[in-house]
Amino acid sequence: MSVANMVEARCCFKLLYAIVVVLLLHMSSPCIGCSQRDRQALLALKQGLVGDDGDRLLSWGREAQNKNCCQWEGVYCSSNQTGHVVKLDLKGQSLRGKISPELVKLQHLEYLDLSFNDFSWSKIPDFIGSLSNLRHLDLSSANFGGQIPNQLGNLTHLQYLDLSSCEDSENSIHAKNLNWLPNLSGLKHLDLSYASLSDVVGWLEAVNMLPKLTNLILSNCDLPPIISSVSVINSSKSLVHVDLFGNNLNSSIFQWLSGTHTNLVYLDLSANELYGRSIPASFGNMSSLEYLYIYSNKLEGGIPNSFAKLCRLRELDLEDNSLCGQISDFVETLSKCAQKTLESLGISDNFIVGSLPNLTNFLSLKDLYLEANNLSGRIPESIGQMSKLETIGFGWNSLEGVISETHFSKLSKLSVLSLSSNSLLLNFSFDWIPPFQLRTIYLKSCKMWQSSFPKWLQTQKNYTSLDISNAGISDTIPNWFWDLSQKLEDMDISHNQMRGTVGNIRLEFAPLLNLSWNQLEGPIPSILSKVPVLDLSHNNFSGAASFLCATKDSNLTFLDLSSNHVSGELPDCWIHFKKLVFLDLSNNYLFGKIPTTMGHLFSIETLRLSNNRFVGELPSQLKNCAKLTLLDLGENNLSCSIPEWLGASLPDLTILILRGNQFYRSIPPQLCHLTYVQILDLSMNNISGTIPKCLNNLTVLSQKRKSSQIMEHSYEADVDEIGYSWNYEEEASLTWKGVRSKYKSTLGLVKSIDLSSNKLTGEIPSEITNLVGLVSLNLSRNQLIGQIPPRIGMLQELDFLDLSRNQINGRIPNSLSRIDRIGYLDLSENNLSGKIPIGTQLQSFSPSSYGGNPLLCGLPLLRTCDEEEKGPGQTVLVNQDNKVGLISQGFYISLGLGFAVGFWGVFGTLLFNRSCRYTYFNFWTCFTDWLYVKAEIIRQRMPNTR
Repeated sequence: MSVANMVEARCCFKLLYAIVVVLLLHMSSPCIGCSQRDRQALLALKQGLVGDDGDRLLSWGREAQNKNCCQWEGVYCSSNQTGHVVKLDLKGQSLRGKISPELVKLQHLEYLDLSFNDFSWSKIPDFIGSLSNLRHLDLSSANFGGQIPNQLGNLTHLQYLDLSSCEDSENSIHAKNLNWLPNLSGLKHLDLSYASLSDVVGWLEAVNMLPKLTNLILSNCDLPPIISSVSVINSSKSLVHVDLFGNNLNSSIFQWLSGTHTNLVYLDLSANELYGRSIPASFGNMSSLEYLYIYSNKLEGGIPNSFAKLCRLRELDLEDNSLCGQISDFVETLSKCAQKTLESLGISDNFIVGSLPNLTNFLSLKDLYLEANNLSGRIPESIGQMSKLETIGFGWNSLEGVISETHFSKLSKLSVLSLSSNSLLLNFSFDWIPPFQLRTIYLKSCKMWQSSFPKWLQTQKNYTSLDISNAGISDTIPNWFWDLSQKLEDMDISHNQMRGTVGNIRLEFAPLLNLSWNQLEGPIPSILSKVPVLDLSHNNFSGAASFLCATKDSNLTFLDLSSNHVSGELPDCWIHFKKLVFLDLSNNYLFGKIPTTMGHLFSIETLRLSNNRFVGELPSQLKNCAKLTLLDLGENNLSCSIPEWLGASLPDLTILILRGNQFYRSIPPQLCHLTYVQILDLSMNNISGTIPKCLNNLTVLSQKRKSSQIMEHSYEADVDEIGYSWNYEEEASLTWKGVRSKYKSTLGLVKSIDLSSNKLTGEIPSEITNLVGLVSLNLSRNQLIGQIPPRIGMLQELDFLDLSRNQINGRIPNSLSRIDRIGYLDLSENNLSGKIPIGTQLQSFSPSSYGGNPLLCGLPLLRTCDEEEKGPGQTVLVNQDNKVGLISQGFYISLGLGFAVGFWGVFGTLLFNRSCRYTYFNFWTCFTDWLYVKAEIIRQRMPNTR
């Protein structure tokens, strides 16, 4: 062995010997565990915290076996030799209470995670700023509130800071400034999502002073617009992930991003206020971008040509903007560089036009969202070759043509198919077995071949959402269809002509089930009472409504059984439906009294029981339904006086319909408290007394303010800890221009009072002319007397006016001719007299609108008026409603008095004063002599003519 080898072997032996000695010493030394100081601090922390279901920190104790705090749950020490706690991870322990100040004794703590607990919106403790060694601080979703303490600026070693929340709340943390933020020069990750930063003006300048920042997440912070020009000189160029979703940012944010953040991989500017701007071409310089989201901003134009440089782009979401241009231009720009990487393309809800091009060049494309644009033409069959596609969203366009099996030949991964609201015909063979298993199927308004029920649905075992409404299906629903419904979350097969019965439907969880507008029959299965949103209207279902009582503490929030053959008395089990918001049982064969337990529908907003056979009084318990906005009890046999509590206890009523019953006595003045009412229909009853003068208190009817066309309700609820939302549009049946019609899409524009076909007496109160928002007023078929209010012309929005079949007398006010919008007028069968005022509208109606008034004259009647200004039984026709005009009764009286005074002022003086009389006649004698001489001189000077 050479000397060199011997030296090398000796060195190796010494190294091995040293390692063994160190290991033996380590094994023989006692285990120190955590320090006494740290243990006491942790026990104090535990003392202030409790769990929802008992003691969550069982391992934290004073017992001998629990003495070593380094072995406690969520506690980590640097080593067993030092015993210093360096990491405390209590994430998601459902802890409540307060954080003990003893926490600051953990001076070696580098990592603190208290996220996903509940600290009852208490303030973030200031003393956390004394944990000077902290590198990681996570207080997210822990229900902290109050102002962010400036002491956090003392954590100069901090690299990770997360104070975010998962929801918006009035108690969420907030800040007036971020002056403390630049002190955290080593910060790499900052998340303040849902913190209120609306008062922070220099937030972007503060962010710019964090040179190592890679992740910036300030979503839903209510950030104010950037007013001043943004300095980009000191801007951090290390940013990789930027999320500014849901703020108030304007287009100045583009200046900050322009040309500096070239390392960005993720950028989200969605739901801001980037209105009226095009997408900057500078985005194309961010060659590292993989995820770009700018949806819900109303951006204009198309995507810039510079997007052809985004060779790493994986997801692009530009939905809900005002983008325009050809779909082929979008595809061509993106295909130049991102055709191998692009996985998701979202440009729904824009104004993109053109026909769909061949997309097979996008080899990685999984999700394609093109809904709600102006796309036309046919869907190319080549889409069936895109084997990686998981989502096809082509709904709500103008696509046309036939969809065949070829369109899906290789789409084995497809899970979402949306073709709704196009002009498509689905032509599949009867025994077609699709290559996919769909989760979502939206085929609304897509017509089925030969109007048959789609048998291929039998092969789909995993779908949770199905919409084949308005699909032209005229077929019997097969029994196997109901067996597939076990996993359904929502199903809509409405507006077809499907026949059959609801079979053995099995539902584990189905928030929405819409079977309306078909020809289904038979009894209603009791299991359907478990569905939160259930629409069975306009079918032939029969039997009793007792199926509702099969479930206690029901989750039902929307129930529509209208226009069926449901009969019998209503069950008295409504105490179990405290979540019910909408109930429509109209147009059935229900009878008996309205159950008193309906007063337990504390959440009800819409209640329709019209066109049944209910009798008796209106139960006073309904006054507990204080959220009611629509109450329709029309066309029944209810017999009582109109309850005062309708106006006193239901302040939100917008539509009240009691027509076609046997209500009697007078209209209670409490109805004038319905300040939000837009439709008041008390017609076809036995109501007597006078029209209340307080109707001018109906605030909405007294204003000309614009209303939205629809009256829409939105609702959110939880079922079995799963949230869902839905909305519905109100509708109402009204008599308009003599025809009973339903209003839905324009219901919000209807402002109507209908008191017709009652026994009302007295005069039409002048106060009714203050309801300047009225569109329809019907007081016909009563016993009203007196004159039409002179100020009727104040109702400029009036389109419908019916005062027929009363005992109204006097003249038609001239102001009525100044209502330009009036489209229907009926003043027939009264005692009106005089000339019909001249106006563009009044002469356009047929003579029948004025018939039955023998003393009326003028166009459009054939009877002319005498002297055009005299009316029957009157010396002079006087415009009674023109109180400010020149031609009035006072004018004629003044004219007569003036003539008398002038006449006797001159001739009386001459008659009784001799000197004045002599002087007067001498003047006229001299004047005539002078005039004669002048004339003679002029005649003589004129030359002779032949």
